[in-house]
Amino acid sequence: MSRQYQAVHQVSRPTGRAVAENFAFVEGEFPPPAAGTALVENVYLSVDPYMREAMDEGHWELNAPLEGRAIGRVIESRTPELAVGDLVFHRHAWRTHAVLTPSEARLLPAIDGVPLSTHLSLLGGTGLSAYVGLTRVLRLQPGESIFISAAAGGVGSAAGQFARLLGAGRIIGSAGSAAKVAHLTERAGFDAAFDYHDGPVAELLGAAAPEGIDTFLDNVGGDHLEGALEVLRDHGRIAWCGAIAQYSTEPPPAPRNLYNVVHKALRMEGFLVRQHLDAQQELTDFLVPHLRAGRVRADETVVAGFENVVGAFLGMLDGANIGKMLVQVADLG
Repeated sequence: MSRQYQAVHQVSRPTGRAVAENFAFVEGEFPPPAAGTALVENVYLSVDPYMREAMDEGHWELNAPLEGRAIGRVIESRTPELAVGDLVFHRHAWRTHAVLTPSEARLLPAIDGVPLSTHLSLLGGTGLSAYVGLTRVLRLQPGESIFISAAAGGVGSAAGQFARLLGAGRIIGSAGSAAKVAHLTERAGFDAAFDYHDGPVAELLGAAAPEGIDTFLDNVGGDHLEGALEVLRDHGRIAWCGAIAQYSTEPPPAPRNLYNVVHKALRMEGFLVRQHLDAQQELTDFLVPHLRAGRVRADETVVAGFENVVGAFLGMLDGANIGKMLVQVADLG
């Protein structure tokens, strides 16, 4: 059996925007798996906004394997816990193959009517971020209005659909183009959406929600947070999930209206999805019936070919995706 692999290493730190030259493709060959391990061929890789922050000093090591969510198929095994043919979730991405121990892999169930890639989008960390933000942090109640920033991205598009399932009232999203705005209102179930390039976020959001908003799921920070602080009603709630406004640039100044947190008695809480992995089964139980019934859809942009993984990552940072950006590196055969 051939054990040749390809991988991507980060070879330099970006200054501002990440570029292809920050990465290098490498090749190698694995020895036969040692006792207690299995060789996995990756099928899907996830590229995510947080990875840009991981490229900075103190996170990812240079000239070393990179971390990320992946789905793979066991092709050789020396552990009874991982059988040949098993499909597993793991975090050894940015490569075509990986050697795993059972503790590094989570067996994926075969769910009729649900594509495998969904385990990296709606049923993966992306969907889990949206679900935790809505249910554990915001504690969204039926009838409440919500604003979701970067709503056409992976977390945002999941959150909009989940909010509808949870009984939200008015659902408003921001996006980076007219085409994405149309996708949100015509296909993703949002009541209103706006292109944040069209003016100050506070004005655009105020026009979309003239009576104010109850809750805000923020994936952007910066002017989106400032705008939401202006439009939130008294006792509103903010779940801060991401800050793509600053991943490739200097952090923006604090919102000029930050005192609105006090003035309006708002509650703002940040969260990391890795602190809520215990909610994975809860998400699965909640979502699978809706997926099977067609009440929710996995918005995914899938790029084919391992050679395109860097381009997919950079494209995702530039907003080239609708929904979750994935790279398919092998067929299920």
